[in-house]
Amino acid sequence: MNNLAVNYLLLNEPPCVKTGAFHPLSLCSRDVADLQAYKTPLGVVFNADCLKVLPRIEDASVDTIFADPPFNLDKQYGKKVNDNLSEKAYLVWSKAWLKECMRILKPGGSLFVYNLPKWNILLGAYLAGEGMLFRHWIAVNMKLSLPIQGRLYPSHYSLLYYTKGKPQTFRKIRTPIKVCRHCSKELKDYGGHRDAMNPKGVNLTDVWDDIPPVRHRKFKSEKRTENQLSTKLVNRVVQMSTHEGDIVLDPFGGSGTTFDVCERSNRYWIGIEKESCDAIVERLSTPHICPHEHDDFIEG
Repeated sequence: MNNLAVNYLLLNEPPCVKTGAFHPLSLCSRDVADLQAYKTPLGVVFNADCLKVLPRIEDASVDTIFADPPFNLDKQYGKKVNDNLSEKAYLVWSKAWLKECMRILKPGGSLFVYNLPKWNILLGAYLAGEGMLFRHWIAVNMKLSLPIQGRLYPSHYSLLYYTKGKPQTFRKIRTPIKVCRHCSKELKDYGGHRDAMNPKGVNLTDVWDDIPPVRHRKFKSEKRTENQLSTKLVNRVVQMSTHEGDIVLDPFGGSGTTFDVCERSNRYWIGIEKESCDAIVERLSTPHICPHEHDDFIEG
């Protein structure tokens, strides 16, 4: 029996690996237990609409939420997802799951929403109106599409970062000093103060231009045709906002990037995916899909 088959059998095992051990499934009501698609000692993914599962998760129970919803660009995720809603309907839907996410977050917990600037400017206003604390608008620098006549060339995705009051956890991240890929010389002189800089790197800014697109087959599942996120992006979010043993939730599981990051960094996790979970199961149960390398230095 191969590893994939063995792991599928775990679906019928108790949620805890050891008697009395914590498992995030315990934070969910029993009436969604039959929606499980896969679980590990650290987490569980439900194959269902997030608006069916989120209301069944305990209040103030999760440390960080990372959400990468469909962008309403009429992509074909499958028969269960309508990615071509009216603007009004899309915003109503988005606010519905965001409201549940705010309820589930612990005081001081972090909420990240990855989307197009078009949507995040409106969703950010909603979150602020609901009392969430704005932390950052992070620009993830990747060209979105071909140039559009009469407009600037869109070259970044928006990553909203809000917290439920003062952040409980914010770990400082440093990134390596950039060098030329040809001659290996440093690209900046930092105003002549290079010698005074921290040898562990420069402070992470709110413009992330070092996130690679997921193109090579070794980084993505062939079971999912739509976009897949780099583990480097999600790992940075998780490392910034949590410690080992904290709980991360992702209501739009996609190819399982968030769950993979949590497994590798010893975080508990809860996931939801409305369409097929085959790509998630493949990522978590086999060594076929590799994470992107990251060279961040995390303090604290």
